[in-house]
Amino acid sequence: MLLPLLRRLGQTVFVLFGISVLVFAVFFATPGADPTARIAGRNASPQTLEKIRQEYGFNRPIPVQYATMMKKLFITQDLASYVDRGERVVPEIMRAAPVTLSLVGGAALLWVVAAITMGTLAAAFKDTWVDRTLMLLGLIGISIPVFWLGQVTNLVTQSRYHNTWLFSWVPGLGYIPLSQDPWGWFKTLVIPWCVLAVMFIGIYSRVLRADLVALANEDFMRTARAKGLSPTRILLRHGLRTSLVTFVSLFGLDFAQLVGGGALLTEVVFGLPGVGHLTYQALTNLDLPLIMATVMYSAVFVVVANALVDMLYLFLDPRVRDAH
Repeated sequence: MLLPLLRRLGQTVFVLFGISVLVFAVFFATPGADPTARIAGRNASPQTLEKIRQEYGFNRPIPVQYATMMKKLFITQDLASYVDRGERVVPEIMRAAPVTLSLVGGAALLWVVAAITMGTLAAAFKDTWVDRTLMLLGLIGISIPVFWLGQVTNLVTQSRYHNTWLFSWVPGLGYIPLSQDPWGWFKTLVIPWCVLAVMFIGIYSRVLRADLVALANEDFMRTARAKGLSPTRILLRHGLRTSLVTFVSLFGLDFAQLVGGGALLTEVVFGLPGVGHLTYQALTNLDLPLIMATVMYSAVFVVVANALVDMLYLFLDPRVRDAH
């Protein structure tokens, strides 16, 4: 067990190194482009350009520039945004990360519970109106763009019917920290949670239903039926437990991608100052240090989450453990 874990850890470190080199090359080592001017932003003075050139070592060889940039990003954490009056970008990301985690964590809880319920019911009532209705709802959820659904919910809850008894509790767009007001935190996030979860409920329920139906004729399922176990117990204890291996794989990657900034559209629509919203602002202002930092943050989170999912496989699926 220890050897596969160490091997996976080594692969993770290697992948992160490769990503950091690629990101640095794209942003700062492009031939014919001056990284100093990119960092300084528009209309920077010659004094600012010279200060950045010395600070980041852009007058030195490429390997030294790379080492300086990674040191500023991960060790000293003093990589600054000159577009944003010298604001350090790593603390900005750290302040935005709890907002994104709150959004994605709540949405993930919703889509996991709803998807498992819908997928299991659809498989239990295969080829009936229940199955067809649930899968149709799932397909509708997949087809609805999240930014459109968010705008429609804002139109209904913030404008048209905000003064009615049904939506009068809905606060204005924005975010209230959990530590400041737990009830206010919940109210600001419950609608974004639902909007973000809709698409994933559709995807996960359809995937789970397909896996459960495919497993119905496997040998271990037939053996369980031959032993006289109830259909419900067979479905939940044997079928669902086996199908969750695929479910966990999808969840790990999707959760990491969303926390890494994939919830950008939801955050922008609902005015949530998370990592996605921060990335959107950086792209709008061409704030290169902040863009690079958010890209690296996203990459690190996705790679680490993928490694954790692979390690979890070793415990969930004995076949994977034995293969190593």
